[in-house]
Amino acid sequence: MYNVALIGCGRISFKHIEGFIDNADKLKLTAVCDPVRKRAEEKVSEYQKKVPNTNIAVYEDYREMLEKQKPDIVTIATESGRHPEIAITCLESGCHVICEKPIALSVKDAEKMIAAAKKNKRKLAVCFQNRFNAPVQRMRTALEAGRFGKILHGMIQIRWNRNDAYYAEAPWRGTWEQDGGTLMNQCTHGIDLLQWMMGENAVRVQAQTRRFMRPIEAEDFGAAIIEFENGAIGIIEGTADIFPTNLNETLSIFGEKGSVVIGGLAVNKLETWRFSDANSIGDTEDKVLNPNKKDPPTVYGFGHSELFKDFIDSIEKDREPLVSGESGKKALEIILAIYKSQKTGKPVDLPCDFSTLDMKGIFDK
Repeated sequence: MYNVALIGCGRISFKHIEGFIDNADKLKLTAVCDPVRKRAEEKVSEYQKKVPNTNIAVYEDYREMLEKQKPDIVTIATESGRHPEIAITCLESGCHVICEKPIALSVKDAEKMIAAAKKNKRKLAVCFQNRFNAPVQRMRTALEAGRFGKILHGMIQIRWNRNDAYYAEAPWRGTWEQDGGTLMNQCTHGIDLLQWMMGENAVRVQAQTRRFMRPIEAEDFGAAIIEFENGAIGIIEGTADIFPTNLNETLSIFGEKGSVVIGGLAVNKLETWRFSDANSIGDTEDKVLNPNKKDPPTVYGFGHSELFKDFIDSIEKDREPLVSGESGKKALEIILAIYKSQKTGKPVDLPCDFSTLDMKGIFDK
């Protein structure tokens, strides 16, 4: 059993509680922490409804929690801008860390987190839980088996709605200092999936972003073209402005011998499955697709529990988690390249020095 603690009890934290409960054979929640004590107490109640007779300590200061509780694993679900400071402190205190996306808001901070994990011989994972969606795993298996042949192009579309009330609920949302815009927050999951499936590192990004409607500092829409080392092209379309509610998140990968599209509310439904070897393998489209499959109740899907399970396995087998700190850094670099391309009006080559990128005035012409 691993003693686990949760830091940050806001919007996404219920998925962490769900992950603890679903992995109760390995994880024991011993502490929760949030500056707003009432929110932490609500998480305790959520957990105890499914795992009664458990003693869970409540803290408002995560440093005090680390000192007194000494958890084996900490999951971080705070505002994005605080991820590096908290994660590094936890790693240096001897804890393994699962950090919500994005890993950080700067490459420098992400590298510090990765270095702290290596220095302290601890595991670090990032919550890109959609990698664990069953259709996504099926696509990845086909990719690793070479069934697509040469990858030609891919696309991620994130067509969601985050209204004014969403941003008013937590003033840090949409700020350059603590969040970034819809690409850094909502679309980072899909950007991770796209780069993961394209098979090579991104080498050039050209993009446009806009603040069309939302009362925030950062963008509520972004579009980008990405060139990968193998010559394949990736396309990103991401928005928080869809009327009136969330529409879809769709990942499409096209190769010389295969085409796969995964759609639904949050990349959870196979919509296209066509391969040149489908008849010989026996997984033709009519056998694979399930048109009656329902969307999950929220855009967060069901992947957190599987991500936590993989993380536990990575500790026990001393391997890297499927979504490592390095994985989180790759998605971050693409998003920062999009921001730089918007600001300069030019393509951005990767790898790139982002140390001078100032997001202030990013929409000024």
